[in-house]
Amino acid sequence: MTDKTPTPTFEESLSELEAIVNEMENGDLPLHTALEKFERGIKLSRQSQQSLEQAEQKVKILLSEQGQETLTPLKQDDNN
Repeated sequence: MTDKTPTPTFEESLSELEAIVNEMENGDLPLHTALEKFERGIKLSRQSQQSLEQAEQKVKILLSEQGQETLTPLKQDDNN
């Protein structure tokens, strides 16, 4: 049986992960629920990392197409 739940966007994953962290930091969850939340948090973390890696790969491809191998750091203003 396959999971047909749609994969959340990066922003949705991050928001849900923040909510889980807040719930777990509160410390009022029963052990079983805390473990379920932890497992969900790990899954969201992995999905978010994968999304970031895919975005980074796309940036690298776009830069390569432009003949530029790496990102150029922003110049910082001396007033900051």
